[in-house]
Amino acid sequence: MPLYRFGLSLSRKESDAGDLVQQTFYAWAAKGHQLRDTSKVKTWLFTTLYREFLAQRRRDARFVETGDDESQFVEPPHVSPSAVDAIDATTVQQALHRLDDRYRAPVTLFYMQQHSYREIAEILSIPIGTVMSRISRGKAELRKALQDSVERDARKVVQVEGGSAHG
Repeated sequence: MPLYRFGLSLSRKESDAGDLVQQTFYAWAAKGHQLRDTSKVKTWLFTTLYREFLAQRRRDARFVETGDDESQFVEPPHVSPSAVDAIDATTVQQALHRLDDRYRAPVTLFYMQQHSYREIAEILSIPIGTVMSRISRGKAELRKALQDSVERDARKVVQVEGGSAHG
């Protein structure tokens, strides 16, 4: 479901994404009848989810962190050769999750949800030029994060190969 995936890309936690979607549909049940243009339902849902995410972030900012970070990615214990494509997707997803929120939301909406610049501008309540610049900057940050990840992985391979040759 595109709405859930957008919520997950923003919140970085499955449980929070589910809560965001639930709140969005609760808002739809309460206020959806007020929407005059039925062709805008999808945009309305994404906008509502994004606003709920921002409200949740503001609420969370009032509380002190306990140091219990559940959002850290846990590497699977065994990786089969057939999972190489999934690893690549996971690497991209991790890099995307490290992007600043102001870049992650437009990049996700554009590339993963296939929204137009105009739709993204409506969803995020920002000018279309801002959408375009944030997507551009987000892509640049994503490219750098992926390049850093590839270089880090290459160093690990060199260390392993170097260690096994001497051992």
